[in-house]
Amino acid sequence: MKLIVSAWFCLIIFIETEAFQVTRLHLHDPPISKDVPLPPDQWFKQKLDHFDPTNTKTWMQRYGVNDTFAKVIENAPVFLMIGGEGEASPKWLVTGAWIDYAQRFGALCFQLEHRYYGKSRPTADMSTQNLRYLSSEQALADLAYFIEAMNEKYNLDESNKWIAFGGSYPGSLAAWLRYKYPHLVHAAVSTSGPLLAIADFKKYNEVVRRSLGTFSDDCTASVSEATQHFDKLVQHKLGGDLISKKFKLCSPIDISLKKDVSSLATILADNFAGIVQYNKDNRISSSPTGNVTIDDLCKIMIDRSLGEPLDRYAAVNSYMMGLESVKCLNYSYADSINEMRNITWADNPGAGGRQWFYQTCTEFGFYQTSSSSDELFGSNFPLSFFTKQCKDVFGESFNQNLLNLGIERTNTMYGDLHLKVSRVLFVHGSIDPWHALGITYSRNPKAPAIFIRGTAHCANMYPPSPKDLPQLTNARIHISNHLAKWLF
Repeated sequence: MKLIVSAWFCLIIFIETEAFQVTRLHLHDPPISKDVPLPPDQWFKQKLDHFDPTNTKTWMQRYGVNDTFAKVIENAPVFLMIGGEGEASPKWLVTGAWIDYAQRFGALCFQLEHRYYGKSRPTADMSTQNLRYLSSEQALADLAYFIEAMNEKYNLDESNKWIAFGGSYPGSLAAWLRYKYPHLVHAAVSTSGPLLAIADFKKYNEVVRRSLGTFSDDCTASVSEATQHFDKLVQHKLGGDLISKKFKLCSPIDISLKKDVSSLATILADNFAGIVQYNKDNRISSSPTGNVTIDDLCKIMIDRSLGEPLDRYAAVNSYMMGLESVKCLNYSYADSINEMRNITWADNPGAGGRQWFYQTCTEFGFYQTSSSSDELFGSNFPLSFFTKQCKDVFGESFNQNLLNLGIERTNTMYGDLHLKVSRVLFVHGSIDPWHALGITYSRNPKAPAIFIRGTAHCANMYPPSPKDLPQLTNARIHISNHLAKWLF
């Protein structure tokens, strides 16, 4: 089964199968010259459970260092890039906006990989029993113990001010780290970080609608007409036969299997949502679809020579499949569930898919449903479709009630959008649907917000490009100036 790289946090990579939408949040690799040497991996002995003093088990956590800018360690600031739901790329230790800031301020730079992602594997496998040690709370404690260990290793003291950076899920972690461990972290830059945990994230596709509308209202109207037609067709067998042909399905869809219908609907919606989230963000993507933009998809959707809106919707799907060299679309719900049940590290097909889905089922939700009154992609993937996946992957106890309790706990622990914190800069882009769960406006001068019109998920974290919008260029300058104010 083909895998599509996607994700919910900017220094993070996780995937979704064609038939199983893992809530997207993710930071891709930055552009970098091939001849630039990368720092080697280093390893830190970390506690398995920070909240059970009787558990003395430890594991080795991966991290990286760039000390080329800190000519004198005394009084040098210390920058910490937080890893998220995928392998931490050493490329971020040598490039990106935060490296430009590090050069300006002579900072010592660290990157810590998140537990259970990449090469940081605390347990023998990813069984549901072992995943109980995977949580944002444990990850924040990992960061705290790492900071204390590096303070000792490099002989750092209070004059060495730690600044946390993160994008997407790590953007949330950066803000929460400053909130939970203010004695260790002096300030934080939280980019594209969702702070409000919510099960039914229906606003995601509302933002997708508005973002597609930046191209033209005709584009959104065409998508809406196509999905309404799709919804009618899946009510009848002949309609299912037509859909199977138009969308090049690997096997004819049985419209009585509603989970398969929902899986297909989410895949077709993700053709648009995934492109919107990362639109023109200056990343490097291993996917052939990485350079596709809103403009590309909307030009297809308004091209009346291709037929009716549903024909154009199918043409977008064929375009995306062609870029990925996929001959047919696998939409099988059962196949995707079986993949996500794989608990082995070596054979796990996704870079963080099972682990991140576990966190959504126990802490965050973030399910991009079709329940909005202003829904663009039809009505076939309600919240129940996603909560059923939690049970099917992890067991019957992972139900709606467990999810609700987990979300309530997350918002209680961290303060959701009412987070009371100082020296945290919140940065979001208007094109990015995740800004709907973040702080985009602040009256608190000690915790300001920058809302960048026309930019995507984590766009300000990538190195500058001649194609950058003026407001994106200005945002990086503002971030640098805030750091100067907090450091000196």
